[in-house]
Amino acid sequence: MRILHISDIHIGVESYGHPASEAEVAALPLYFAPGVDRSQFVGVSTRLLDFLTTFDWSIDYAINQKVDLVLFSGDAYKSRDPSQTHQREFARRIARISSAGIPVFLIVGNHDLPHVANRATALEIFPTLNVSNVSVGSTLDTFNVATNAGPLQIVALPWIRIGQFMAKEETREMTLEQIKQSVEARLTGLLDKEIEQLDPSLPAILCAHITVSGAKVGSERSMMLGNDHVLGLGTVANPAFDYVALGHIHKHQVLTQNPPVVYPGSIERIDFSEERDEKGFMIIEIDGAKPRGNRNVTIEFVPVAARKMLTLDVKTSPGEDPTDAALEVAENFAGEGLEESIVRMRITMEAEQEPAFSEARVRQALISAFHLAGIDRTVHREQRTRLGTEDAEKITPMMALQRYLESRNTPADREKQLVEYAELLLSEEIEGVS
Repeated sequence: MRILHISDIHIGVESYGHPASEAEVAALPLYFAPGVDRSQFVGVSTRLLDFLTTFDWSIDYAINQKVDLVLFSGDAYKSRDPSQTHQREFARRIARISSAGIPVFLIVGNHDLPHVANRATALEIFPTLNVSNVSVGSTLDTFNVATNAGPLQIVALPWIRIGQFMAKEETREMTLEQIKQSVEARLTGLLDKEIEQLDPSLPAILCAHITVSGAKVGSERSMMLGNDHVLGLGTVANPAFDYVALGHIHKHQVLTQNPPVVYPGSIERIDFSEERDEKGFMIIEIDGAKPRGNRNVTIEFVPVAARKMLTLDVKTSPGEDPTDAALEVAENFAGEGLEESIVRMRITMEAEQEPAFSEARVRQALISAFHLAGIDRTVHREQRTRLGTEDAEKITPMMALQRYLESRNTPADREKQLVEYAELLLSEEIEGVS
């Protein structure tokens, strides 16, 4: 049994993009269904085309290699309210896999959930239309999926809303941390019940959109919609599973080998925190003929040609012309694939050097880049007293709120009340707020 595991496609991310020209659209190896006019993509964000291109390459691989199942572990879209264009393009590609006779199993990620509970998720269109060969796991449940290589059991653990597990009355006297611990304990218990009911004679996979303790996170921290529920590695790495397919974290990593517990990562770079991360998907082979505990399972990471991101760091010496220093670095990278890269420059200089810096000349030198994300200056000036010393990227939202309230001399009782409201918002407990 051969399975392609892919995750976190995030159709709709448009940062670092520009309106696509006719020539750019014509040059891309995009999939077009019969009768679809390529010109409809002229003017859309080049980043949408990037994400669709890597998705198409993955689908091509699945079809050409005749895999038995495509397993998608959540976050089809960037937004919980995807545009009609984004939904159309995702649906076209799922339909293409289905039409090739390959079953598809999808679970709901946090970016696929609606803003308000009890509304349809972004993936429910497939079971609603009864699309052949497509199954959607929108609740914690076990699915028996017929693949081209035989039956497979899939335990689906989609992204869970706290409100699905706990009533408001239960959480009223609890802190955010206590709420999270309670949800995680209940998830673990429910998952154990699903495991007990598995047929040991058939291969079994856990497909989950969660954070597992010990996993390294990347830019998805800045994309989080709500708070993570963290499950222990021992909870998911159960020997009843032949493979654990994870989604939610964009950095590819294998947490254990027996059974393999794997995040394939996202298939495109979201921002510069993923600049050096390899992007791709997993291929899993399971010998389904053997009994549980004796099945041979092999895994392989298959990289895709994701859009490159390139940081040019310029550190000037005292008295050096900062423009000349920046132009020299730009020239040195001229042969490093600037034309295919999203580029940013970071330049450090002293305050007395700043008047000599010509950003216009530097921008002109980088005009061949696929997209110039920006030129960031760090100018060393006389130090000023600031509120706190933490780096902006390290401070949590709750720390920032408390620091702000302190700076405004907020009364202690009022500060406590505002912090409690903020914890409820972050826990997604208030109806209609995510």
